[in-house]
Amino acid sequence: MLEDQEYNHNGKKLIVLGFAVMAIMFVIYARYQNSEVFTPDAANAIQRIAYGFYIILLASFGAIAYGLYRYHEEKVRKKGKDILTIIAVTTWNRKARKIFIATFIGYGIFFSLVSGTLVYQPEVNFITHYGATIPSGFVSPCCDAPGYMPKIIVYLTEHVGLQIIPINLVLQVVVSYLVGLNTSIAISAYTISKKGRGASSIGAAIGLFIACPTCAGTFLSVFIGTASGIALSIALTQLQTAFIAISIPVLLATPIIMARKLRNLDGRCKIDPTK
Repeated sequence: MLEDQEYNHNGKKLIVLGFAVMAIMFVIYARYQNSEVFTPDAANAIQRIAYGFYIILLASFGAIAYGLYRYHEEKVRKKGKDILTIIAVTTWNRKARKIFIATFIGYGIFFSLVSGTLVYQPEVNFITHYGATIPSGFVSPCCDAPGYMPKIIVYLTEHVGLQIIPINLVLQVVVSYLVGLNTSIAISAYTISKKGRGASSIGAAIGLFIACPTCAGTFLSVFIGTASGIALSIALTQLQTAFIAISIPVLLATPIIMARKLRNLDGRCKIDPTK
């Protein structure tokens, strides 16, 4: 029993540690986003810090992913009656995991397109306009608003490239995970609702409707960007980032709402995690 509690506790600690390290890195790096700090003498040192930023960021993602896996696995194994156990059991079976992985990857690609991470500019030749070598890439260490630096710029072809912004990368992974979680739970709940009155089909549909928090921003960007030009479109991109961040509490709350519909009278989950 003590080993189970320690295993569960270690998973939580890894999740908290990963997010804490991310937050600290963003705060520390924001101190270098000043033209007075980014002098020619300090440029090489800040460039090395930028490389270290992404190494630590990837390590933090790894810690969070492993922590979530351990926490999830322990919840399923203990077969408790709390809401988090219901969520874990619902998303542990093979079908739910396939749905989660497909949604996570698909939404991640979609997010890359609408957030400007994957850039396609047919009217701009990167070789002519920016003197780029195809293919090539570099880390830009300075200077922009906190969370938007350091950027990774990659030129794949004359018109296609990548612009990886730290805050967008974090949001992409977090929101894609939550969208995948919501979708797998919603489909499981909808499947049960078709078999009987055990789960509300309206409640199951909630997850599917909120599973695309970037869509509203994308449609708005297309409409306003076309009418008002590039400057407003760029401003709207940052507004969309804020909109997606605000949607995270909704994505966190929805699985809890749907999980309540997946409880049996004895408090346990209606779904068998082994199927």
